[in-house]
Amino acid sequence: MDISVFIKTFVAVFVLADALGNAPVFLILTKGMEPEQRNSVIDRASLVATGVLLAFAFGGQWILRYLEISLGSLRVAGGLLLLLIALKMLDGDIDTPMVDQQRDVAITPLALPLLAGPGTITTVMLLMSDSPNAHISVVIGVVAAMFVTWLIVRQSAFVDKWIGAEGEVIITQLLGFLLAALAIEIGSTGIKELFLS
Repeated sequence: MDISVFIKTFVAVFVLADALGNAPVFLILTKGMEPEQRNSVIDRASLVATGVLLAFAFGGQWILRYLEISLGSLRVAGGLLLLLIALKMLDGDIDTPMVDQQRDVAITPLALPLLAGPGTITTVMLLMSDSPNAHISVVIGVVAAMFVTWLIVRQSAFVDKWIGAEGEVIITQLLGFLLAALAIEIGSTGIKELFLS
């Protein structure tokens, strides 16, 4: 196992899932539920998000070949997408999804796109393509990040009371800054591949 690939994957997926920043959203979407029902929804959302990320980690390359998309283009697009998400986090402009009571909120919007959004899917695909000899490290990184995210989200009521409104803003800003740096790194690599190689 490649420790550096594992750490890079863990940090990227954990930051993008933004469990701390999304804790209030989870509370809103599960408002009025009994603790057991809320935990069941969170469990399903985490499993679905992890499954989607692993599916794209292994099947993403086939999709790229089928659509004739180069890795350089994917890196630039992924970098721009991550940068937009990071800027929203820094501006405090992450919208709270509206809830339709007739559908299972565990699938959408909790699993998709809160936990496994387009930015996370793109990042996992890129990490997998960058580490052809370290696929197990990427998989373990994804599973570990989603496990920690699940633990935090399961404690969302406690986390929300503990960090408070100001703490939530600070954590979201910090994660947004780290995500912006990661976005620039991914995008600049894609630009080099497209125009300098």
